[in-house]
Amino acid sequence: MGKIKTHKASAKRFSITAGGKIKMNHSQHRHNLGIKTQKRKRNLRKGAILSKSMTPAIRTLIQK
Repeated sequence: MGKIKTHKASAKRFSITAGGKIKMNHSQHRHNLGIKTQKRKRNLRKGAILSKSMTPAIRTLIQK
């Protein structure tokens, strides 16, 4: 039986917390920052927890 390889692009973007949740960073925080409000940029700096519906799909990609 073959093994499933880790999807390296996903492994760099997502990590698993001690509780088993998937942690990610927000997008849209690289350029055109002059257009975005200070509040929006501040909230994009923080990490986020992936939704429960997307967790199984990402977990199979990064499988730790």
